[in-house]
Amino acid sequence: MEVIYFAGGCLWGVQAFMKTLPGVTYTEAGRANGTSHTLDGEYDGYAECVKTGFDPNVITVSRLMEYYFEIIDPYSMNQQGIDVGEKYRTGVYSEKAEHLEEARSFISRRNDRKRVVVEVLPLTNYVRSAEEHQDRLTRRPDDYCHIPSEILNKYK
Repeated sequence: MEVIYFAGGCLWGVQAFMKTLPGVTYTEAGRANGTSHTLDGEYDGYAECVKTGFDPNVITVSRLMEYYFEIIDPYSMNQQGIDVGEKYRTGVYSEKAEHLEEARSFISRRNDRKRVVVEVLPLTNYVRSAEEHQDRLTRRPDDYCHIPSEILNKYK
């Protein structure tokens, strides 16, 4: 199993979507690339993200990126749906350089129409979100989500 982190606005929808994909073995709601090591206080530069475990024999980073681009607006800076702010930015993070290179390659093929603003960076810090945020849309399907339900349920 390998791990990559996807930030795409409110993490509830991103997690609900990612866990339906073939080859995804694990998801966890969290925060990536902030400056603190705790959930106490402000976001401290973090992006809401989903830690995504996947089987590279079943799915590639490029294919994960294709799915990811179905649920985000890759041209919107610090906003997805009605969620606005730096913590809702889009980003792909990993501790493996080859994951980041594959993500950058995918994005470079998408930059022909408009400039994609999805950041692709090494993971420098990760904090798991509180239990109340884990699988939130599974437990509370009527909560707000910027991802339309037909897309959330597309691969179930």
